[in-house]
Amino acid sequence: MARFLRPLLRGTTYTRFLHLWVPDAAFSVWMFVQPGMPWVFALVLVPVGLIPAVRVGEGVQARLLLTPGEAEPGISVEPARTWRDRLRTVLWLQIRLALGAVAAMATVWLPILAYSMASAAGGHMPEDVPFLKDLPPHWSYALLVPVPLVVLYGVVVGLGELATAVARRLLGPSAAERLAALEERTEQLLERNRIARELHDSIGHALTVAVVQAGAARAAGSPEFTDRALEAIEETGRAALEDLERVLGVLRESGQPVSGRPTLVDADRLLESARASGAKVEAEVTGPLDTLPGPVSREGYRILQEALTNVLRHAGAVPARVRVEVADGALTLEVRNALPDGRGGSGRGSGLRGIRERAALLGGRAHTGPDGGDWQVRVELPMG
Repeated sequence: MARFLRPLLRGTTYTRFLHLWVPDAAFSVWMFVQPGMPWVFALVLVPVGLIPAVRVGEGVQARLLLTPGEAEPGISVEPARTWRDRLRTVLWLQIRLALGAVAAMATVWLPILAYSMASAAGGHMPEDVPFLKDLPPHWSYALLVPVPLVVLYGVVVGLGELATAVARRLLGPSAAERLAALEERTEQLLERNRIARELHDSIGHALTVAVVQAGAARAAGSPEFTDRALEAIEETGRAALEDLERVLGVLRESGQPVSGRPTLVDADRLLESARASGAKVEAEVTGPLDTLPGPVSREGYRILQEALTNVLRHAGAVPARVRVEVADGALTLEVRNALPDGRGGSGRGSGLRGIRERAALLGGRAHTGPDGGDWQVRVELPMG
C-alpha cells in the first residue's frame, strides 16, 4: 500500500499536473471570450507552434515542471531550426491541450462525484449529478466513494507520466542538436587531454630541473654553485607557477583566450633553464619564429619543453643540440643528446607519447628514438 501511494509524496507528481493545467488556463480565457467555439483555440495553436521560439518556451516549461532536477531530461531548449521540429512542436501543443482538458475535467468532476455519493449515502440525493438525481438514497453509496478518488489518483499520476513521455519524444533534441552536443562533448574531452599534457609538460619540466639542480648542488659541495642552483630552481618554479595559473585559468573560464600561453618566441627561457641545470645546450634557431601560427608556435614550445625535460630526466647533464627551423612552410624541431654509457631510450613514456600526439593533431610527424649513437627527437609541423 505504501508503494502504491508513494507518487503522492513526490513533488514531481504535482508539478507535472500543474504543467497540464497551464494551457487549460489560457483555454478558459478563450472560452470566456468566444464561448461555444473550443475548436478555434486548437486551430490558433497551429501557427503559434510554427514560431521557432515557441519550442524554447515549451522546452523550458517541460524541464522545470515535467523533469525537475534531472541532469539529462532529454528535452531540448533550442529554437526550432527545421520544419520537422516546428511540426513536432505543433503536435506537442495539440496533445498538451487535450491532456490538459482531461486533467481539468477529472480534477473538477471526480471530487464532485465522490462528494455526491457520500451525500446519497447520508440520505440526500444531489441534483447536479445527472445519473444520481433520479435514484433513491441508500447507504451502499458509501462503498463507492473511494472509486472516483482512486480514478483521480490514476489520472493525476498517469497523465503526468504520459505528458513526460510525449514531451521527451516531441521536444527531444533533433539529429542536428544531438550532433552538436556530441561535437561539444568531443571538444571538452580534447580540452581535458590538452590540459593534462600542459600540466605534465610544465610541472614535469620544473620538477626535473629542481631535482637535477638539487642533486648537483649536493654533489658539488660549493656555496657558489649551490646559490646558482637555488636561483635556477626559483626561476624554473616561478615559470611553472605561471604556466599552472594559465592552465587553471582555462578550467575556471572556458572562454579565456589562449594568447597568454607561451610560444616558441619564449624558447630562450627553456634553453636557459636546461643550461642552468648543468646541460650543455647548443641552440640553432633559423627563420622568423614570430610568423608561426599560434597553435603551431604554442605546441612547438611544449614539444621543445618535453624534449629538454627528457634529456635532463633520462640522460642527465649531457651535451644536447637543439635546432629550430622555420622554412618552406613548416616548422622543424630537433633535439639530440648523447646516450650515456651507450644506453638506448624507451620511447614509451607519456612525455614522448604526448609529443607524438601533439604533432599528429597539427598534421605533422614526430620521430623519437636512437639515431647514430644519439637520442633524437625530431618533429615537423606544417604551418598551413
